[in-house]
Amino acid sequence: MSRYLRPRVVGASVFFTVALADRRARTLVEQVDALREAVRVTKAERPFRIDAWVVLPEHMHAVWTLPEGDADYSVRWKEIKTRFTKSVGRVGPRSASKIARGEAGVWQRRFWDHHIRDERDFAAHLRYCWWNPVKHGFVERPVEWPYSSIHREIRLGQVEPEWAGITFDGAFGE
Repeated sequence: MSRYLRPRVVGASVFFTVALADRRARTLVEQVDALREAVRVTKAERPFRIDAWVVLPEHMHAVWTLPEGDADYSVRWKEIKTRFTKSVGRVGPRSASKIARGEAGVWQRRFWDHHIRDERDFAAHLRYCWWNPVKHGFVERPVEWPYSSIHREIRLGQVEPEWAGITFDGAFGE
């Protein structure tokens, strides 16, 4: 079995994809308040900046920037996933290995991460987060999706409200 070693870059900005084990579930949007609380508590204990976040029914994308001197995003995700699972009190189908590890079966075991290389890469991944609900056919414009940080960015004047109407081909770095 291969062993994946995650990069340990202090103060990095990182793009994530985190998914539920059941890719047909709607648990994340149905229990979005529990997810927000899990993030809030974890962030208070182990600070990080949320640059973008979008929650879809069965997966989510986020861009975080870690504090200087800190590279441990895996522990943060473990805490968020654990708190959410305990809060909603659900157990999904579990394989023998998940049972042996004491896992509830709600989440896919791993998550996908990409360390941001530069400002262009950063901007592309922010756009990807915001555009994802459109890509999956949930809405026609990013601003129509309620579970997205694009609303915060528009409110703070960091993204023009008109951005929500542009087309996006999904390619990074464009």
